[in-house]
Amino acid sequence: MRIVMIGTGYVGLVSGACFSEFGLTVICADIDQEKISSLEQGEIPFYEPGLREKVTRGVAEGRLFFTTDVGDAIRSSDVVFIAVGTPANRDGTPNLDAIDAVSHEIGRNLNGYKAIVTKSTVPPRTGERIRAIVEEEAGADASFDIVSNPEFLREGSAIEDFLRPDRIVIGAESEKAVDLMRRLYGPLYLIETPFIVTDVATAEMIKYSSNAFLATKISYINEVANICELVGADVHVVVRAMGLDGRISSKFLHPGPGFGGSCFPKDVSALVASAEAAGYEFQIGRAVTSVNERQRVLMVEKIRTAVGDLQGKQIGMLGLSFKPNTDDMRDSPSIEIVRGLQAQGATVRAYDPAAMENARRLLEDVDYCENSYEVADGADALVLMTEWNQFRNLDFERLKCSLRTPIIIDLRNVYDPGRMRELGFEYHALGR
Repeated sequence: MRIVMIGTGYVGLVSGACFSEFGLTVICADIDQEKISSLEQGEIPFYEPGLREKVTRGVAEGRLFFTTDVGDAIRSSDVVFIAVGTPANRDGTPNLDAIDAVSHEIGRNLNGYKAIVTKSTVPPRTGERIRAIVEEEAGADASFDIVSNPEFLREGSAIEDFLRPDRIVIGAESEKAVDLMRRLYGPLYLIETPFIVTDVATAEMIKYSSNAFLATKISYINEVANICELVGADVHVVVRAMGLDGRISSKFLHPGPGFGGSCFPKDVSALVASAEAAGYEFQIGRAVTSVNERQRVLMVEKIRTAVGDLQGKQIGMLGLSFKPNTDDMRDSPSIEIVRGLQAQGATVRAYDPAAMENARRLLEDVDYCENSYEVADGADALVLMTEWNQFRNLDFERLKCSLRTPIIIDLRNVYDPGRMRELGFEYHALGR
């Protein structure tokens, strides 16, 4: 079976490479000639553990191909996946321009039955929108089905998430399309992956609802951590006790500087906008976004409280990406926190194992360092922004000697407060 994955961004490339691991012939198509040329030379446009190896093997074994001829790829495939970006507009609604463009291209090149599958995160009723465009181009009697197959890939562990998922969601209106999708995911039956088969609109809603709920948990526990600091409670103990309740679970209950990345911020906003379009005010979604925005401001204030007047101070920052094991800087909390520190007169030195190239495009007047110890050299405080594993076991005696003042502000609660104080640090965490 041949499939085409239109869009070679994060979702498209990871999904295409992993489908090729299932033994399928996969064409990854994109109108960006530079990106396709780089992929053909084995260059991966973003950091994701294990992806380079999957792409290299797929190409070497003749199962994975790259092209800019989107029309030819559509005509030669049985299943057409749409995996283009749906960034947020200024009003929070998702921008569906790329979805529309791809839909027109599919309609123009429909040469027989195709399952047209949306991998992109889209609001409910987008399936109807795609159908109308395809029929406009190909005619009302064209043979195709619209399918929603949302992805649940976490950056930093996307390969594992694709090959060993919690569930596969298939939204379709015909048994033919459902059977075709089951065949694509056949290897997952061997590991008894649950399959949720429903209609298109429900499948679209599942993705937004899942991400909005996880974002809600993050904003909720950040609020709890802030209260814990004020009343003298330990948020780690609170989280452990909460997580032991099977109705709650401990996942996504980790205090921090707020959520970021390409999914949670825009998906919460998109669900708010979708609700409004349907005549409903999604108040929880608005509150989640508001709390997340305020958390970044509070982190700047936390650093200022620990260090004092920031004018002329040098702040070292460990980590810049929105989470570890990725170079993704999209909506990373570090962006607003760095700018907030600079606005109050501080200079910032930073090190991130993967994201500094992307950070340079977003953050000016930052001294990008070669390693963690260079960041600490002469700094008035060290801020742990992203919990990369390599930051968990640093030489703290060396750090203490390098810092101008031995202050550590741990925005991820990685270190043990008692040990850090025994080592002679003035240690600040969240909710502890």
